[in-house]
Amino acid sequence: MNAPQKNAGSSSSKTFFLLATIAGLGLSAALVNIGGPSGSVPSTTSDLAKAQRLQKVGSVTLKTVQKDRPLATGEEVYKAQCAACHAAGISGAPIFGNADAWGPRLGQGFEALVQSALHGKGAMSAQSGGQFTDFEISRAVAYVANAGGGKFADPQAPAAEEK
Repeated sequence: MNAPQKNAGSSSSKTFFLLATIAGLGLSAALVNIGGPSGSVPSTTSDLAKAQRLQKVGSVTLKTVQKDRPLATGEEVYKAQCAACHAAGISGAPIFGNADAWGPRLGQGFEALVQSALHGKGAMSAQSGGQFTDFEISRAVAYVANAGGGKFADPQAPAAEEK
């Protein structure tokens, strides 16, 4: 009888499979460690680049409007919102009551001053969309401008909406 023959291809297949498995495990371990060992100090350049990609580019603020509250006067709005800069002339803001500082601005007219207050101008940020309505901001503009020598009429409250 013939003795059973050993399959030569089977041995080489097992060796190849074993080597492929070891190489795969080694490659997997290398890929896991590419970022550096755990607890190492990360690159500040990498951190800066990541922070710049993730930085906030805007924000949304939701505000509730109290429709039943009385409208603020120009003086109330000035004290709450405008005096922080206009009382001392911070960042070039014309000082409240200083006719020399307000003179050139008054020549632009009331509507131009209101638009500057609502949308911002120079170092002054936009005042629209804050705690006060645009109408209340216009009252503050009249109050501040008139204290600086202007002769603008105090804006009148809008007519109540009929339901």
